[in-house]
Amino acid sequence: MLELPVLAAGQPKVICGLGQLSRLVRWVHVTELTDPASFLKGGELVLTTGMPLPTEPTLIRKYVDELAQVGAAGLVIELVRRYRTPPDELVRACRANDLPLIVLSRDVNFVDVTQTVHALILGSQVETLRRAQQVHEAFTALTLRGAQPEELVRAAAEMSGYPVVLENLVHQAMLSESTGRAPTDVLARWERRSRATPSPHQTDVCGPESWLVTPVEYQGEEWGRLVMLPDPTTSPAFGAEHIMVLERAAMALTIARLMQGRPWERAAHRTALLDLVEQRYRSASEARARIEALGVPTDGHRIMIALVTLAGGVDDQAQLEDDLARQLQQAGVPALLAAVSPTRVGMLLALKPSRPWRPVVERLGTHVQGSYPTAVVSVGCEIFDITHAARSFHQAARVAHAAVPDGRPFYEDSDIGLRELLYALRDDLQVQDYVERHIGRLIEHDNRHGSDLLATLHTYLDVAGNKTLAARRQSISRQALYERLRDHRTPPRT
Repeated sequence: MLELPVLAAGQPKVICGLGQLSRLVRWVHVTELTDPASFLKGGELVLTTGMPLPTEPTLIRKYVDELAQVGAAGLVIELVRRYRTPPDELVRACRANDLPLIVLSRDVNFVDVTQTVHALILGSQVETLRRAQQVHEAFTALTLRGAQPEELVRAAAEMSGYPVVLENLVHQAMLSESTGRAPTDVLARWERRSRATPSPHQTDVCGPESWLVTPVEYQGEEWGRLVMLPDPTTSPAFGAEHIMVLERAAMALTIARLMQGRPWERAAHRTALLDLVEQRYRSASEARARIEALGVPTDGHRIMIALVTLAGGVDDQAQLEDDLARQLQQAGVPALLAAVSPTRVGMLLALKPSRPWRPVVERLGTHVQGSYPTAVVSVGCEIFDITHAARSFHQAARVAHAAVPDGRPFYEDSDIGLRELLYALRDDLQVQDYVERHIGRLIEHDNRHGSDLLATLHTYLDVAGNKTLAARRQSISRQALYERLRDHRTPPRT
């Protein structure tokens, strides 16, 4: 207000209360009464010529005390008619109440001041209502079309111009939108910073970094928090519009959580894991910050990827994820865990240097084998830099593709021999052509005559050419085996 031309013409000077100039002015009140507080409701800037001010120090103190108690924004006194300098007792009383006292050294038309300021206030209120309607309509549209939580968080960040983070009750950052700031700056040491910020029961600015925080509920209970972070280079300036955006986003997230059902932790883990595999990050520090914000340490840990691959998929993939998460929790191993395809669940394991990985993976594999006998648990190479996670993932995927299930709890790169290599190449056209040229006629003969020459050949090779053992396994005589082997070498052209 002091910068408006209509007030600037009076050459305003702040005598005291300089730290309170950011107070919101709700209205302007011109008065020459000795007890103006009885007509105020709080938030008013009081304008006076000073003519009715009492001379008694006790009455001056009472005048100022009542203004401060009712919540007046400040007191403006004109030094033209009665005073040339503000009374000392008035200054002391305003300073004692930390009430802004502004003096005008030139004559100002108070009517012009009230008209100008009230027009601005009413216009601002209309603009606030219009903006509130826009925010309401935007989040309503997102909710009706079933927007994903990341879209809602992004919308809140774009509308406010500040970074927004969705976290759960254990202070893991599920989703974040940086809005022009580096993700590393937003998420660095997230858990420590978040735990230093209290959880208010309603939207409020709190914590050492002055975060704007609002709770997010699920089925009537608090699930987590939605956080808006201020610009550290400027003083926090969260206003009513920022509160409105954050609360509306929290409400939309609550509805989305009820409608979608799938735990957001799984979705956050899946996004983070795929971003690592597909190298969708701008720097190593950003990758580390995002993973650590999800509760998975990276510094000083050995990282490796483990995959659970099921032939034909699984009827209840969520149940498999829950089973694996429970096993990892019981083993005390921090991990990202999520389905990366309809037939595959991926895990990024973070192990301390002193802890061997084989017992952990063997435990997972044994559990999976008990419930999903056709599943293959494969592991990639150990890495010490999170940016190499893609290499470990692709190695685990190659092992899973080549592994021939034989009851082992897990498979690694050293388990892949010639047999497994040929199995992995079973869909290659050259391999298929080779097989068809060598045993295609044999298969055709079995199909036409109901014989089992192919089974005989399989048994013969399985026992490394031992005819006696092969005949015993086939429950036939050695002579019959010789005849079948002869038929295998030159199957009849019938």
